[in-house]
Amino acid sequence: MRSETISIHGGFDCDPATKAVAPPIYQTVAYEFDSADHGAALFNLEVEGFRYSRIANPTTEILEKRVALLEGGASALAVASGQAALAYALLTLADHGGSIVAPPTLYGTTHTLLAHTLRHNGVEARFAKSERAEDLAPLIDETTRALFCESIGNPAGNVCDIGALAALARARGVPLIVDNTVATPILLKPIEHGADIVVHSLTKFMGGHGVAMGGAIVDAGTFDWRAQAKKFPQFTEPDESYHGLVYVDRFGRDAFLARARSVYQRTTGAVLAPMSAFLLLQGIETLPLRIERHVANGRAVAEWLNADPRVAWVDYAGLPDSPYFALAQKYLGGHAASLLTFGVVGGLEPAKRFYDALKLVKRLVNIGDARSLCCHPASTTHRQMTVEEQLNAGVRPETVRISVGLEHIDDILEDLDQALAAAGALGAAE
Repeated sequence: MRSETISIHGGFDCDPATKAVAPPIYQTVAYEFDSADHGAALFNLEVEGFRYSRIANPTTEILEKRVALLEGGASALAVASGQAALAYALLTLADHGGSIVAPPTLYGTTHTLLAHTLRHNGVEARFAKSERAEDLAPLIDETTRALFCESIGNPAGNVCDIGALAALARARGVPLIVDNTVATPILLKPIEHGADIVVHSLTKFMGGHGVAMGGAIVDAGTFDWRAQAKKFPQFTEPDESYHGLVYVDRFGRDAFLARARSVYQRTTGAVLAPMSAFLLLQGIETLPLRIERHVANGRAVAEWLNADPRVAWVDYAGLPDSPYFALAQKYLGGHAASLLTFGVVGGLEPAKRFYDALKLVKRLVNIGDARSLCCHPASTTHRQMTVEEQLNAGVRPETVRISVGLEHIDDILEDLDQALAAAGALGAAE
């Protein structure tokens, strides 16, 4: 099935009990066992089934199947947020210690997770000077457990060369993890270009309505854990917490997510609620249509801003003078996402005045909503980073990030125009 069809039908036909065609909300904590032996078999991971909703839930399972199908992966694990998804993915690979190599152009909280939080778990983050494979390569050594990147950087809007990074990871015997939140599988399927693991904040474009948080990890099911057993003994050696179970023996190509679910979701509990899974499924049904409108509106806003003398610069991969224009043609079908950044002429203070003058566009830190959303990254999403780290991530003091929504384009442009006028008028008065 194509993505448009998977978005509606993937992972679910109808409810076998009632024939309902909408996914049911299984609002339950636990599930009855047939017997003591059945319960033991479930807890030993010997048989498939549901035992407790901290580990798996039927509504959430439908979401997992749909996201995996959209990304072209073997399986998926849905969790409470995008940050939980990334943390579980990284820890499942590096909880024996090691290093993660990444570009500097990352979402602020992701940078904090890598640079500070995981450090206390014995995981070292190494940031290259750019997202290019040749800049990541020198940082990889025998301690490296994964390469990580965002397919489209947030907020920088840079497009990573997934194929080149995947080839590098494969040559060094480690998986490539790609955060595909901004692109979504409608614009880009990283697994098709060699990525091993994909993570999402489902809260953003996938849900699209801004009413439910969620995250997902998708495993391509192609990484050979046995061939890299020295680096990843957690998949090839007995797990004492499951009576000596060996994940690759029991789960085959699903070993990675089986361990993420059994070790991290089960014991730390960043669980996606069934109602949230249901709401995210509703959003995904319209994802292809929404992305089409997002992309069209994003391009119109970028071109309008780029032509306005009150705007100093625009970072948008769809503009021919963007350093990422060629990669957008290669990976995004010539499109660019509806997330972009720009600076107001005059620097920080005019940018803040512009931001404060917005009326239709909402001032907040989410992206991917049906509404147009705007933030000042240096004050919010990247606030915990040093000035140098912010600049490396593509965040200047005057940077304004806008996630262009689904409103009529004329209304969006009118709001941007009046906010720029307000910023300019105040500047002239001063």
